[in-house]
Amino acid sequence: MDARSVSAAGARRFLVTRHLLAPARASAPGLDGVRAVFERLGSIQFDPLAVAGRNHDLVLHARVRDYQPAWTNELLYQRRELFEAYNKGLSLLPTSELPWHRHTWDKYRDHHEDGAFERYGETVAKVMERIRDEGPLCSLDFERKAAVGWYWGPTSEVRAVLEALAEAGVIGLARREGNRRYYELTERLYPAELLGEERPDREQRRHRLLSRYRAHGLLGEGGQSELWYGIGPARATKADPPGTVTRAALRAELIEAGELVPVRVEGVRGTRYVLAEETELLAEAAASAEEGEPLEGASAVLLAPLDPLAWDRQLLRELFDFDYVWEVYVPRAKRRWGYYVLPLLWSDRFVGRIEPRIERKEGVVRIVGIWWQEGFRPRREEGFVEGLRSALAAYLRFGGAARLEWGAHGPEKRLIGVRPTS
Repeated sequence: MDARSVSAAGARRFLVTRHLLAPARASAPGLDGVRAVFERLGSIQFDPLAVAGRNHDLVLHARVRDYQPAWTNELLYQRRELFEAYNKGLSLLPTSELPWHRHTWDKYRDHHEDGAFERYGETVAKVMERIRDEGPLCSLDFERKAAVGWYWGPTSEVRAVLEALAEAGVIGLARREGNRRYYELTERLYPAELLGEERPDREQRRHRLLSRYRAHGLLGEGGQSELWYGIGPARATKADPPGTVTRAALRAELIEAGELVPVRVEGVRGTRYVLAEETELLAEAAASAEEGEPLEGASAVLLAPLDPLAWDRQLLRELFDFDYVWEVYVPRAKRRWGYYVLPLLWSDRFVGRIEPRIERKEGVVRIVGIWWQEGFRPRREEGFVEGLRSALAAYLRFGGAARLEWGAHGPEKRLIGVRPTS
């Protein structure tokens, strides 16, 4: 299939629009607004750090009007319309997607059968018995044992067993209280017909590959490895066993089936791919950009560090001229910007970075720093100051804060002058 061509301006406009960021914070408030975002993106990455708000909450806050984390919690832990699974990292997905993510459970079950389940068999039996008899439990509900070696370092034997059972799909997440996880038997969490639905391994991998293109909107074939976690190698090598499922083969199947359409973007290396159902939106965005029309619904957005729009760092550099690395796990001495710095989007451009911290006990949002892209002059950009005021006022409400405090970049307070609004 010949690749379609699109201008850089058209591609930027398409991405911001299809990501529900033009206008931002415009999806209906409540459960339906959260559902609408999942319907568009498919999955949203989860990260427990809550310095500026947890990643999935920031993704939804950018798109849902007056977003409240309780809405997602209700869909996760009460209605069970969402569940946690490893897609691109730990992610939240619609529960209807569960049959396409059984591969991960099966892989870990095989891994742990001869590992943790055998090594800690007595603890496995006791954990299963108590959860079966008592319902959801966390690691603190069990007698503490000596630490054992685990993936990320020493931890209690019970916690290791709980994680292994969850990875294998034997138990699932009943709820979180802060970052403490309570587990229940998977069979009690989800409908039997859904758990009984089995899909071939290749079909599961192909579906998950498609999910990455759905979440981002314009991925290519390469990029950093975490973009393709759990799907398979890019192409087979001599070292791979016969029958190895590759991303290249799965992508070709998606193109052949008419689900992905190849695209060439001006100034961007390689071929990109768009969902077939979004080709019309791409054409409309390209046409309006070519005619020089202003972006309808231009907004200022504090973007989550793992927002799907920010997944592909190569594309950010080549299409948006924006070099972004989330430095939360970078040693302090090596950080260029800061600990929990968010991209700042205006209209269809990345114009800077901002580091907010929600001080919940004090009822304050503290702006540790704000940095503009070279050449960007906030006062000269029509509509930007009001747009950022609106974004920060919404962020104050999201954080349950009454006021902003400014750190080293205090002079920006005179530019912004934000107070929460109803």
